[in-house]
Amino acid sequence: MSMWYAIISEDVADSLSQRQSARPAHLQRLEQLKQQGRLLVAGPHPAIDSLEPGEAGFSGSLVIAEFDSLTSAQKWADEDPYVAAGVYQAVTVKPFKKVLP
Repeated sequence: MSMWYAIISEDVADSLSQRQSARPAHLQRLEQLKQQGRLLVAGPHPAIDSLEPGEAGFSGSLVIAEFDSLTSAQKWADEDPYVAAGVYQAVTVKPFKKVLP
């Protein structure tokens, strides 16, 4: 039985250049989840109160997706290109129960 899992990532300071270089590979993996019908939501947290933060960049990311287990969700998160690029200083993976909408 699969469940939803939240992958909550916190960026290192000044992560914008690392994000930009790893972004295509990062988005490709999310697109695969989407095509498989396993992606609920994904996106970054702007570092300022703006949809387009410019040079301020982002403070982290949120992905909510379906996996077979917490272990498989953690493995997927560990293999994110943003991890390899040094974008994230911390990643938390935990079960998520969708109630609304």
